[in-house]
Amino acid sequence: MAGEIPPAQPPPGPPPRPLLWRWRHNPLRRRTDTLHAWLGLGALIAVLAVAPVAALLAGDAARRHYEDTARHQNLTRYETDATLVRDAPRHPEPGSDEEKRTRYPAEVRVVTREGRTRTTRAEVQPGLTAGNTVRVWVTADGEVTDRPLTREEVRSRTMGWALLAAIGVALTGAAAHALTGLALRRRNHADWDTAWAETAPRWTTPT
Repeated sequence: MAGEIPPAQPPPGPPPRPLLWRWRHNPLRRRTDTLHAWLGLGALIAVLAVAPVAALLAGDAARRHYEDTARHQNLTRYETDATLVRDAPRHPEPGSDEEKRTRYPAEVRVVTREGRTRTTRAEVQPGLTAGNTVRVWVTADGEVTDRPLTREEVRSRTMGWALLAAIGVALTGAAAHALTGLALRRRNHADWDTAWAETAPRWTTPT
């Protein structure tokens, strides 16, 4: 239709180049390109500055938490003998390496430090018969539980939380930079539509 303004077609995006291309002087560089580059540099500096601090704080908090947990577990748990009340299930492949790693829940009897006898359940090797004894960790009331955290476990969990904190900061910075880039691209497209609406009538020939 004569006089109708054709839809605007945004120019193709710049080819993939290193981040420094946005600071180069060229007629196609827009202010938003420079702004995006500076924001990216700021996000990178912020991540490099904040990530170590976040990792240190998270690691210190995790270390104190797990050390307190391990200390409490060592005070409230102890290792003792437990006697099987019934035969444990047999592994379908006797003598295999899998049998050595497999554990089955079985009913066992333990005697607490106060001298009370209690029946509970524990994970035992397959094929053990009633009357056999196994070493288990129990709570003060005779309930079978896991062994207390070791120093290696406390250290590994502390490092895990520190690493997660650093990764979280990096992902937050990357997400903020990506959202900023999306907002700037939308602004570029809106500016292009406005400029095209002003220019297109001079390029349109009535038919």
